[in-house]
Amino acid sequence: MSRRLPRRALSLCVLLTGVLTGSLVRATSEAHAHAEPPRPRAADRGPAGVFQESATARLQSDGSLSDVAGLSKTDIWAVGQEDIWEAWQNRSVITHWDGAAWTEAGIRNDASGAGHLRSVAAAKAGEIWAVGEGHDGLPYVVRGDGSVFDRVSVPQLGSGDWLGAVAAVPGRMVAVGGRDDTSGETGARVRYPLFATATAKGWTAVRAKTPGTLYGVALTRKGEGWAAGDGAGHPLIMRLSGSAWKRVALPDVPGGYLRDIAMDGPKKAVAVGGVYRDGEISPLILEWNGKRWRRASVPERHAELYGVTADGKGHFWASGFDPAHPRQAYLLRGGQSWRVVRGATTPTPRTVRLQAVTHVGDLTLAVGHVVDAAGRYTDIIERFLPTTAKAAATTSGTGGSR
Repeated sequence: MSRRLPRRALSLCVLLTGVLTGSLVRATSEAHAHAEPPRPRAADRGPAGVFQESATARLQSDGSLSDVAGLSKTDIWAVGQEDIWEAWQNRSVITHWDGAAWTEAGIRNDASGAGHLRSVAAAKAGEIWAVGEGHDGLPYVVRGDGSVFDRVSVPQLGSGDWLGAVAAVPGRMVAVGGRDDTSGETGARVRYPLFATATAKGWTAVRAKTPGTLYGVALTRKGEGWAAGDGAGHPLIMRLSGSAWKRVALPDVPGGYLRDIAMDGPKKAVAVGGVYRDGEISPLILEWNGKRWRRASVPERHAELYGVTADGKGHFWASGFDPAHPRQAYLLRGGQSWRVVRGATTPTPRTVRLQAVTHVGDLTLAVGHVVDAAGRYTDIIERFLPTTAKAAATTSGTGGSR
């Protein structure tokens, strides 16, 4: 377990602002930093406006939230870590929103502890999964019942395995990542996509045949699934076909990588990531139309995308970071096209990165961290609601913890 340092919370006052007169903001090509967002315009088929609120779960010093999953507006789980600069003493965090406050949940029966929980999934109320890395050098898997979590022993996983994402539906959990292999002629380490699956029959761990690493995974109750990552300097997507995962054809994007994927039925899916070229990163979005994957047009040239979620109505939300507007939360909303949604700005220098996003009801909630001028991290939670829900949101609040 990590040592407990004094809390160094960045002063994050709750920012209540109707940031948009339309659901989404048109992107700007201006390169200057800290600029105010351009005049917003209406979104395609979206609500009349968006109400935005910024808060924190009040983690300990240098805390960051890595992922979030919601079952309802009063049942949301987030994971991350504290003391991120302490490689051997950082501590994992699991926290829950019940509609009134964020409450941390503990992990029982584990002396070594988790260092960083990267991903969380909620199959149903009372079945929550999270994955990451343990201080013992092994992949870390926990399962919770809604109040407490236990580490799950997975004999099929070893020290050469890495888990980056998890998805769960009733009866099935899939964690993805990579497995190192040194059995080649040169003895060099090569990483292959890894799928660790839990069902009523037990655990299986399967390595793909071609090199790569997976960072995102999505499942449906009907047995459909997608996983996304990269391999050999190109984006990588694999599809669940029966009981096997198979690589699918993608547009040729040299230098491309994917960090998350979301589904909205069998004919709609979105994967997000970036393209690294000549020392710069540009955003990458791939869309599935039921027959093939195609590359989507993205309004920002240099933004970074980390997470994506579906709203169940044909729209997707992607979270990330815009270096041209580092003080503001940055999301994209996709329907017929992708538009920018920004949070409120502040006069204080800071960098806001939203690592993950979930959508429940009419609420879009993204998590990540803020880095202040001194390099200190503070977790951040951004909520976006239609302006018609403003009164209810103000009454319920989001910034508490206990």
